[in-house]
Amino acid sequence: MNKRYSAFFDDESIKRPFADVLAEVQEYISSKFATLITDNPDEQKKQISAYIAKYLTDGQISVDGYDFDALIDRLYAEMAEFSFLTQYLFSNDVEEININSWKDVKITYASGKILPASEHFHSPQHAIDVIRRVLHQSGMILDHSQPVVRGHLSNKIRITVLGNPVTDEEKGVAASIRIVNPKQLGKKDFVKNNTATAEMLDFLSLCLRYGLSMCVTGATGSGKTTVMAWLLSTIPDHMRLFTIENGCREFDLVKEDESGRVLNNVVHTVTRYSEDPRQNVDQEKLLEYALTSNPDIVCVGEMKSAEAFAAQEAARTGHGVITTTHANSCDATYNRMVTLCKTKYDISDKTLYDLVTEAFPIVVFAKKLEDSSRKIMEITECEILPDGERKIRTLFRFNITESSGGSGKAIKGEFERVDPISAGFRKRLRENGMPLSALEKLTGGESK
Repeated sequence: MNKRYSAFFDDESIKRPFADVLAEVQEYISSKFATLITDNPDEQKKQISAYIAKYLTDGQISVDGYDFDALIDRLYAEMAEFSFLTQYLFSNDVEEININSWKDVKITYASGKILPASEHFHSPQHAIDVIRRVLHQSGMILDHSQPVVRGHLSNKIRITVLGNPVTDEEKGVAASIRIVNPKQLGKKDFVKNNTATAEMLDFLSLCLRYGLSMCVTGATGSGKTTVMAWLLSTIPDHMRLFTIENGCREFDLVKEDESGRVLNNVVHTVTRYSEDPRQNVDQEKLLEYALTSNPDIVCVGEMKSAEAFAAQEAARTGHGVITTTHANSCDATYNRMVTLCKTKYDISDKTLYDLVTEAFPIVVFAKKLEDSSRKIMEITECEILPDGERKIRTLFRFNITESSGGSGKAIKGEFERVDPISAGFRKRLRENGMPLSALEKLTGGESK
């Protein structure tokens, strides 16, 4: 504790409830010093913190559980930031904040562990007030007419909120705040964390680089977006990337040098919802725009609906397309795509299956296991046989050798390279410009 203020936190200081102190400090700041607040965030924090310190020292006020500096930080966070959520929102070790009710907040860490937050909201209304402040960043309003909203804090933080009457009034709100790849995981991190082998990652990176489309599939929280973000970051700077995301942008792939000069070639786009159909810009429409923008690689953040049909059309025109979807396995991914495509056109399942397997020859299945570790469980190739039939070839997979049998125990296993890529696959890579040396490395010398 700062010695200058230690006298105010001994037995003679006035112990007060935090909520009462917050209300008084808010009134003090707004009535006395509102005109002194600047537009500079750093200067604003400095000024407000100084006034909070003055109020506390003048009144010899303290709160149980806080030293002087911590109390100032917490009061500032309540007034100008996002309460106790601030420490998690901008941590590089947190992936998700799940609010089940005002007094039940769970934190998902980059390690995969899920732990209760060290604090919770003071009341249902306090939870609503803080979440409304969060949503304000993206211009979203939470009220009875709009009890379900989605927004974003930054390019990598997105939020989904459920309020009354969708949720019980006494619970406050329910919310999920997702922070994409907070640690900027790279190839070395994936290998170190045993998410995949270097060979698997090199394979996927080279395939995308040379125009073979792929879908990364798995459940929510399995690491799909993190893997896809890394794959996109490996694309050479001269190649043009066009990303399409739904509602808010999570990718930030633009590279700049120290002078601010852009080094690579990226176009980031997001959908815009409007009740006026003429003003609505969905993923399907952005895909149409993308194909007229001379892209080398198109990224469709997630296939959820009719955009699946447009995505497979784009992939079959020769563009490299990478996307994600929710499915339980590599095999199930194609059936999922068929279902999504049928929301656009009523075409037979067989025809659609043939289309999506041609469009996305590679499927990557990611999974979060019981011990909270994330694995690329399988990578498959869909080989098109001379008679038009399809054969799913498992190229890599993770074999579980010892299950945890309970929480807290690690799941043991090993990665295995199963089948080589097909002759047709090798031919496509060569036609797309892959050097023979790279192809031989990719195939273990089987380049013919």
